[in-house]
Order: sequence, then structure tokens, then C-alpha cells
Amino acid sequence: MSLFIDIENIENDNMQSNDIPVKEREYLEKISLLDEKLFNSLKSIISTDFDLTRQLVSFQANKIRPFYRWYKYKEGFSAELVKKYILKYGFNEKTKLLDPFAGSGTALFVSSELGFDSCGIELLPIGQEIIETRNALLTQFTENDFQRLEFWIKNKPWNKHNSKHDLTVLKITNGAYPDITTKKIQQYLSCIENESIIVKKVLKFSLLCVLENISYTRKDGQYLRWDQRSGRCLGSKPFDKGEIKNFDDAIISKLNEIVSDSKGDEVKTLFDTTPKKVKYGNIEIVGGSCITELPKMQSDEFDLIITSPPYCNRYDYTRTYALELALLGTDEQGLIDLRQTMLSCTVENRQKDLLDLNSNWSDVIQILNNQKLLQLIIEYLEYKKETKTINNNGIPRMIKGYFYELGCVIYELHRVLKKNGRLIMVNDNVRYAGASISVDLLLSDIAHEIGFEVEQISVLPNGKGNSSQQMGLHGREQLRKCVYKIGRAHV
Repeated sequence: MSLFIDIENIENDNMQSNDIPVKEREYLEKISLLDEKLFNSLKSIISTDFDLTRQLVSFQANKIRPFYRWYKYKEGFSAELVKKYILKYGFNEKTKLLDPFAGSGTALFVSSELGFDSCGIELLPIGQEIIETRNALLTQFTENDFQRLEFWIKNKPWNKHNSKHDLTVLKITNGAYPDITTKKIQQYLSCIENESIIVKKVLKFSLLCVLENISYTRKDGQYLRWDQRSGRCLGSKPFDKGEIKNFDDAIISKLNEIVSDSKGDEVKTLFDTTPKKVKYGNIEIVGGSCITELPKMQSDEFDLIITSPPYCNRYDYTRTYALELALLGTDEQGLIDLRQTMLSCTVENRQKDLLDLNSNWSDVIQILNNQKLLQLIIEYLEYKKETKTINNNGIPRMIKGYFYELGCVIYELHRVLKKNGRLIMVNDNVRYAGASISVDLLLSDIAHEIGFEVEQISVLPNGKGNSSQQMGLHGREQLRKCVYKIGRAHV
């Protein structure tokens, strides 16, 4: 099994090192000592892997790859990364893969191209839509269906359509498009209602793919960033996102790309650039949170698990993907429900009653209660909250929720994985209130206590430096980026 870690510095405190109070310094020193102890316990299996790059462990490599490039899902990993580890461990057509945080489905589609079956769990409707639409294109689309897409490309029928489709508007998306673009979106959505279900699905998906390009917004970590031309520029510094694409040009370009990448039965696969007939493995997508869906799955069902959970970096995907969620009909209450259902990774997440959700998690919760480094970090962050020296009071709750919830997820992954199966997980380390939180080491230790065996930790040649907010306190300190492999314990 492999667990990929990309360390992210997001601390916003600007305190100089000589301004740190004695008690806080003592906390940070104790955290550092326990972190070093945990690192040393794993030191014998840590080494640099020069084949690993930032592009490989992120979405960047997908930007130019047919099929994977259709929708820019920045939180995902690359198809090449999935390919690397599937081939390394020799999985075959009898393999069954699981991705409990499926995102845009990269792991599912790579395994499908290899001809074996996969299952993904995804909470956000946008992720579900991407996976379902692409799967339909690759396995169900007929020549007649492609002819309908080509008709739309050539004739732009929405421009002759007078009816307008009502758009769901959220507070966060109000005024996101130029007036002429809003009108075009409404006409387009109304016009696609005349098509077959499968063609309509692809046409709607094409629109989802271009929303950011035709809007005043840009996805920017924790929020949507607004162009000054929108009239709702929120920052002190005016932001200009550059070109805001014309609706017709954007949608025609995307439709052409989709048709070019997928038309007909012969395609160029990830593993063979020669066009050939492809027999795809079945893809199943389960809508919902893996916290509630994993316990419903059978034990010893999967040979391989590859996934990337939300990082503990305060990024709120319900905000960054708000344009897409609104287009798919998510209302204000639906947005709140999604935010609270997902794995705790933002300061707005409320504490989940894990034992109420699943009484079988009592053992893993005890493991988390006994993890000394984790408990010290939580205690320190609570101290910072009590002394009103932390930049958001929700951080201690978020950190605790993240590890406890993900610990329960790892417990379930161990249960559903076959003996000698493997796990690959992409994640980020973080820093809060001056304390480095080694997500990689903590999750490795928790996984070991649950029953996994840590085999090897492969470090990327180039780590990640501090954020600009932390330069005064930590200088140009680099934190490691790594991949670690965990094999299921023989129990």
C-alpha cells in the first residue's frame, strides 16, 4: 500500500520567534520531540524516490491527457501515478479497485482501461456527474449520439432557442457571470431538454467544464476569487483573472475536445498510443460519504485501494465548486448539508458523533485517544484557542475531527481490503499555530495500530516551502513531500 503526502503550509500567524511565550514554546518543543521520535521509528524505511514529481502526485499531468483533461479537477492525482503503482504491483483483469474519495474518477478510469472493475464513493454531485458522464461516453455512446453533438457544434441551436431554464443561484454564486452569459446558459439548458437522456447528459457536462472560464470567478484554495469586473471584489487588492471566455467559443471548444477524444470505439488508451478496440472494466459509483458508505460494504472485497481524501488545509470544496453545484441544483441548505457531511477539513465542520454512526469504531477511537503526538497537538491548539492567540477558533475542532474521522475510514479500508491487498493514498501535511503536523507519520502510525504494515516511505526530491505568512517565524524551512507504502497485515 502507498500513502502519498504533499506537505502544505497554511499557518497565518505572523509572530516572530522571539515573541513566542514560554508555555507556547514548551508545547512546540514537546511536539517537535514526539514528532522526531515517531520519525525515527520509521527512519529505516524512508528513502528519496527520484521518479516522483509534483506533477505526478497532482492533477497537473492530466491537463494534456485525453479524457482526463475535460474537467480541471485540481484536487486529484494524475493518471500516470495510478498507472505507475498498478503496473508496479502487477494487478490484472481480476483485480477490483476501490476509491473511497473518488473525486473526478481518475483511479476508476485508469483501472477500467486496464480491463478490471472498480468502485468509487463520492460525496460531491460534481464528482458523481463527471464520472457518470465520462463512463457513459466511453461505454454507451453510439455514432448517432456523436452526430447529435456534431450538430450542436455546427449549428449552435441554443442561439435560436427562446425559452430560458431557471438557474439555481446561491449567495456565493450571485452575479458570477456577465449578463449575456447568464442568458446563454439559460437558453442552452432549456435547449438540451429536447435531446435524448445520454446526449443531454454530455451537453450538460460540457457546460460544467467551462463554467469557471466564462465566469468572473477563479477557484483559489479556500474560496472563489472574484474578478473586479464582477462588482463584488472582496479583497483589498483588485483582482483581474484575465480573459473571461465568450460562451459560444468556450462550449464549442469543449464539445470539440470531447468528440475528438472519445468518438467511436477505437481510442488511444493511457497504456498504448496505438488506436485499438478497448474492453473497459465496469465502474460503479456510490453517491455519499465514505464515512457512512464504507461500513455497508462487504469485508475482503477489494484488491487495491487508491484515493486522495480532502486535505486538512481548510479548503472548502462546497465553496470552490459552488458554480457547478448550483448548476446541478444544489440549494443553500444542500450546500450546508454537504459541508457538514464531508470529512472534516474546514473550520466550519461540526464534530461528528462517530460512535453514534458506528459502534464498531470504539477500538480505533481508543487508538486515536492513545496517540500521544496527536493528543499533544490537539491540547496545544486548544491552549491557543483559550489564550485567543489562534487565527480561527475552529482549528482545534477541525484537526481532531480530521484525524478521528480518517482513522475510522482507515479502519474500514483495512476491513474491506483483501489479505495482502494494497492501499495508495494521496495527502498533505499541514502547519497550524507554528506546529508542524506530520499527517504522514500520524496516519502511518494509526494504520499500523489498526493492522496495516508500513513497508516503505518514499520521499519526493523536492519538498515544499513555507507560505509567505510563515516566513518571519520559520524562514525558508522545507517540509518533506513523500509517498509511503503500506501492506495489509497478515492477520
